[in-house]
Amino acid sequence: MSQLPSFFRTHQTKRFNYTPFYYDEQKEDLEQRTSQIKQDMGLEKGEVYAPKIRKGQMGNYYKRKRKQIERRSNIRLVILILFLALAAWFLFFR
Repeated sequence: MSQLPSFFRTHQTKRFNYTPFYYDEQKEDLEQRTSQIKQDMGLEKGEVYAPKIRKGQMGNYYKRKRKQIERRSNIRLVILILFLALAAWFLFFR
């Protein structure tokens, strides 16, 4: 009776019980993270830890970025005005 097809029963998925012998994923991840942290802190080379981001460094980032963009825009404007003035001088006075 178990050989007859059934419309209400779904097929079971195949499962594989393969476990690699010489691989421990958690241990490898932990070793990789600890070595990365030690390298970032400078402990592996005997250096003293110094944080890369200072307190308040990102606080005025957008203000500094905006100033930099405005400065570039102003320089472009001055160069354009000088170029147009030079072109007008050559056209009218030469």
